[in-house]
Amino acid sequence: MICTLSYQTYKYEHGLTAAEQRADDVRAGEAAVALRHLRLHLGRAFRLRGRMRSARRADTMAASVQVLSSVR
Repeated sequence: MICTLSYQTYKYEHGLTAAEQRADDVRAGEAAVALRHLRLHLGRAFRLRGRMRSARRADTMAASVQVLSSVR
């Protein structure tokens, strides 16, 4: 929605109506939920990747230790 400068000035000086405030609150709540959902999914994705890497490193380290002990 495009508002003229005079309307924006009026809103700045007089504030929002109750209906406009409720609509803004609803939009802010929806945005907060969407952001929280995104953060949860990104966190899970990065945590899972980190666990896989550490498991691979542990396997690699165990294999190198076994090779060294068998050489002696």
